[in-house]
Amino acid sequence: MADTLGIFRRLSRVPGGTWLFSRMVVRKAPYFGTIRPHVRTLEPFHAEVVLPKRRAVENHIGTVHVIAAVNGLEAAMGLLAEASCPRGMRWIPKGMELSYVAKATSDLLCVADSDPADWEQTGDVPVRVRSIRTDGTVTIEGTITVYLSEKRSA
Repeated sequence: MADTLGIFRRLSRVPGGTWLFSRMVVRKAPYFGTIRPHVRTLEPFHAEVVLPKRRAVENHIGTVHVIAAVNGLEAAMGLLAEASCPRGMRWIPKGMELSYVAKATSDLLCVADSDPADWEQTGDVPVRVRSIRTDGTVTIEGTITVYLSEKRSA
């Protein structure tokens, strides 16, 4: 989305604005629609997305399926990247390394963080991610690596 951060800042000031922004994200990237994400916070180098626990994202033991949770982490990472990527640059996910450390028995808060210095030059940018249950227990933690490069001129 063009000026993702600016759109989020404008919409988050009005009632229902973060809900509308979250729907816009799903419209742009339809695969996120399966988890019904709600973007709670978006700033350069930090993003938070709530993934509601509901039957459609549960596995056979009644917890949030790990791939649904990773989808939430990828949404948070992507929004962080959109808000952090310098002008004239572009990003693409390159890989991820995650540990599943606890069962996801509630809604999840998917958090992505990165360091400003990592966005100052081309190459790999590590984005730290974690999903957190409503009781504060971390269920997944790890890193999603983004590759940052210069945009090609038209």
